[in-house]
Amino acid sequence: MGVFSRFKDIVNANINALLDKAEDPEKMLKLMMQEMEDTLIELKSNCAARMASKIRLERKIAEQKALISRWQTRAELAVDKGRDDLARDALIEKKKETETLNTLLKDVDNYSEIIEQSKTEINQIEDKLNQAKLKLKSLQEKARAAEAEALANERLKRSTEAHFEDFESIIDKMKAENELSKPAKTTADMFRELEEQDEIEKELEALKKGRE
Repeated sequence: MGVFSRFKDIVNANINALLDKAEDPEKMLKLMMQEMEDTLIELKSNCAARMASKIRLERKIAEQKALISRWQTRAELAVDKGRDDLARDALIEKKKETETLNTLLKDVDNYSEIIEQSKTEINQIEDKLNQAKLKLKSLQEKARAAEAEALANERLKRSTEAHFEDFESIIDKMKAENELSKPAKTTADMFRELEEQDEIEKELEALKKGRE
């Protein structure tokens, strides 16, 4: 079963309300548009068939008017010839054909009303379909914009992480260069450190003895 079940359902449908309830609005909208297009094809086909029927009726009406005119001419001829009996028969036939003509005229009027109604329905469906197309375009543009934004954010994140890693590398390199730039200890420096340590040890021993 389609999204819409009747013509009125399509015309009265609130597209935005239906999409708000849909899990996949774009998919839902495409289904709606497909049903609208199918309905349009059916309406146009029916309208074309009725228009063809109306044309055939109009042709019959023209033929019927010609037939009525012939019976009228025959009735007049019969009167001129003094044949009232034939004139009477001609008028009877004229009356019958006139009744047929009136029926055909009513049928044409009915077809005209139906065709106008069909055209109105077609216009309404086309308007609804155009609304749906605009909505679909809007949804697709929003989806593309969201995708582009997500991609830009991802690129920015990667760029920031890369810059941070580069910054850490620079700091590590600076530390290493700083260590390498320190002057190497000379032999005198090392003996001086030993002497200082020896003096501290002696002071510590003296302090311990003084506390005994």
